[in-house]
Amino acid sequence: MKDGTRRPRLLVLTSTYPRWRDDPEPGFVHELAKRLATDFDVTVLAPHARGAKVEEEMDGVAVRRYRYAPASWETLVNDGGMVANLRANPLKWLLVPGFLLSQAWVARRLVRQKSVDVLHVHWLVPQGLVMLLLRFSGCRTPYLVTSHGADLYSLRGPFLNALKRRIAKGSAAMTVVSSAMGAEVERLHMQPPRLDVLPMGVDLQGRFVPDASQDRRADRLLFVGRLVPKKGLTHLLDALPQVLAQHPSVTLVIAGFGPEEQALRAQVQRLDLGSRVEFLGARPQSELPALYRSASLFVAPFVRDASGDQEGLPVALMEAIACGCPVVAGDVAGLQDLLGSASRDICVDPRDSAALAAAILAALDNPDAARARALKLRQAVAERVDWSVIAAGYARLLKGCVHTPGKAGS
Repeated sequence: MKDGTRRPRLLVLTSTYPRWRDDPEPGFVHELAKRLATDFDVTVLAPHARGAKVEEEMDGVAVRRYRYAPASWETLVNDGGMVANLRANPLKWLLVPGFLLSQAWVARRLVRQKSVDVLHVHWLVPQGLVMLLLRFSGCRTPYLVTSHGADLYSLRGPFLNALKRRIAKGSAAMTVVSSAMGAEVERLHMQPPRLDVLPMGVDLQGRFVPDASQDRRADRLLFVGRLVPKKGLTHLLDALPQVLAQHPSVTLVIAGFGPEEQALRAQVQRLDLGSRVEFLGARPQSELPALYRSASLFVAPFVRDASGDQEGLPVALMEAIACGCPVVAGDVAGLQDLLGSASRDICVDPRDSAALAAAILAALDNPDAARARALKLRQAVAERVDWSVIAAGYARLLKGCVHTPGKAGS
């Protein structure tokens, strides 16, 4: 704190952020930012998208959205995520230079105008690259960088790995959302001054809570997430006929959007599952608890995709557990942080359709036991992922970054 009387000023750099209230886009950066507003004067700098305001205040957070292309072309981030969008349409690479330079330009102005004390940089790529541009321009404000998964596991190569190492080393501290990601940081020889495992959180006190008054539907499977390869939904569809052979009344509800939707719909038709699968599309955050509370089973068939990308610590899985919903998940590194010893009963290789079907059927055949395990798991994870715990951890880290010797100032 520079003058000893005001709250430290925090600038958050991000690519994924709600475009408006109750936007179906992932909202975890905003959920953290609004809780940090108790201890910091928080400004978030995020990319603009059609229909969003350039400037507004949301829950005590000043939100500034920068323009990086004509409005109809500002499509790099939403509806699937940047990495998935670039793979689906390589022409979108033409938007990347403007995306990076525009965020760096506006961030530099905000650092000066607001006398920012510390930055929170979400994702090594692309926001870490924006931070390197700020450093090149002379900005010396300390920063905390957080890796969420795709930025660490994907977008690899000697040049990008060297940039990631430089971003990590230049930070005041770095966080990853799972211990498996911490091991990956070490494997890539990244050397941040400090590395902490600190995931994003879930509101276990208000929004994502069990509701005994709401009955769970029999034979209703639920998937929530972006329709991208690492979510593994294609493997769940492959396993569904085997599930239907034992439970013919099963339905699968898919709440999500993304570049794989057309291919997944075609797979549904090819497998003659049209009457058993419902695509809900993008759903706002306010509707998710009811979906989790009504499902027989939440299925999250995560995989490591062809590019090496995989989940860090998926928020949707945490939300389902918070609502007391039984879960089955793909056995990817990092989930043990959340599930602990319960991972032996929950995790399966979803590429083995027989194994995935067997795990689903075991939960459907014994619903009372599955629900009891789900509530026990919720109790176990509450102290680790509730937003009150997570936000307090990030607040401590960011305050420590403010006082990092020799890095303050701009």
